[in-house]
Amino acid sequence: MCRIVFLLLLGSLAAPLRAAEPPFHAAQLVFPLEHWHNHSSSIVELPSGDLMVCWYHGSGERTADDVKVEAARLGRGKKNWGPRFTLADTPGFPDANPAMFVDSQRRLWLLWPVILANEWHTALLKYRIASRYPKSDSPPHWDVSDNLLFIPGNFEAKVKAVIEPELAALPPESKPAAYLKEILRRAGDKYFSRMGWMPRTHPLELPGGRILVPLYSDGYDFSLMAITDDGGATWSTSEPLVGHGAVQPSVVRRRDGALVAYMRDNGPPPKRVMVSTSRDNGMTWSPVTDTDIPNPGSSVEVIRLADGLWTMVYNDTERSRHSLAVALSEDEGKTWKWKRHLELDQRQAGAGSFHYPSIIQARDGSLHVSYSYFLNHLGEGSARKSIKHAHFNVAWVKQGD
Repeated sequence: MCRIVFLLLLGSLAAPLRAAEPPFHAAQLVFPLEHWHNHSSSIVELPSGDLMVCWYHGSGERTADDVKVEAARLGRGKKNWGPRFTLADTPGFPDANPAMFVDSQRRLWLLWPVILANEWHTALLKYRIASRYPKSDSPPHWDVSDNLLFIPGNFEAKVKAVIEPELAALPPESKPAAYLKEILRRAGDKYFSRMGWMPRTHPLELPGGRILVPLYSDGYDFSLMAITDDGGATWSTSEPLVGHGAVQPSVVRRRDGALVAYMRDNGPPPKRVMVSTSRDNGMTWSPVTDTDIPNPGSSVEVIRLADGLWTMVYNDTERSRHSLAVALSEDEGKTWKWKRHLELDQRQAGAGSFHYPSIIQARDGSLHVSYSYFLNHLGEGSARKSIKHAHFNVAWVKQGD
């Protein structure tokens, strides 16, 4: 009995000691700054404990066809990122916006769009799955490599239910009315509804094994979820999350099982992070609404930590990407009590841009963020670009700026 009491006391003392871990933060570029376009990264921790980050690289997906998905690995216990290697390169077409994810079976997923005609709405969604990871700095051995094709669920009806009342309230010949009429036309178009969907943030696996892949479309400027209940063998989708500019969703699960999707605001000002909720494991979603969190039209990601805290990484401005912050919520997103900046460039406007963050919590409890790191040296005429990796803990965020 005395031994049991002693162990209980020891455990109660250990928890505060772990909570008192000193703040730390370290950051470095994955590769040196260069004039090539390097953007939209995704970071994961592999089963070995290595980190892997991927991004797209090339002359620019809107004009060139040399764009490919590159990656690099940071070996467990190592200080420097290994050499870059190619994860996906479709000859003659740009490969862009990759997202990675490690599922409960320890399989690595890569999802990305091939841009068929240099416009985002011509994207063809692809995915690969690997269960073997070579020790050298080279791509995984892919077990699955396929197109991710689907017919969006209840798509036209849902779009009409949201858009038609808004259209009826507008002057018939106004520009907003013309825009909404075009959205309604596209909602009934098989090509537009089935193509152009792209990932940005990490997929989410639910306790029952369902995997949600958050997707968005520049052709519609709203979002939906690709859904698989059999590990990627077959696919369906949610109903669309229809909002004016509600794109690039990031999904987090509450304690009560409800799902919350936070989205970039591509719509008119005032620009705010947008939000929607699902209570049926991602099949249907509540109307998209604004939060009070500023957003300059840039990607945001939110994850749930092992202790129940939520962490958001985002550009905390309305007009620029010079400020990149990480925030913590202890009440599942109702308030964000702590905030600290990963980047804050207060020089002349346009000098620096730090955006499109990807965040994970590693098995040791620490946080890793990768993000696009652009420096515009005034007078040079063009930016130099890389992907940056930041490693820190919750204590560092709580310490504040």
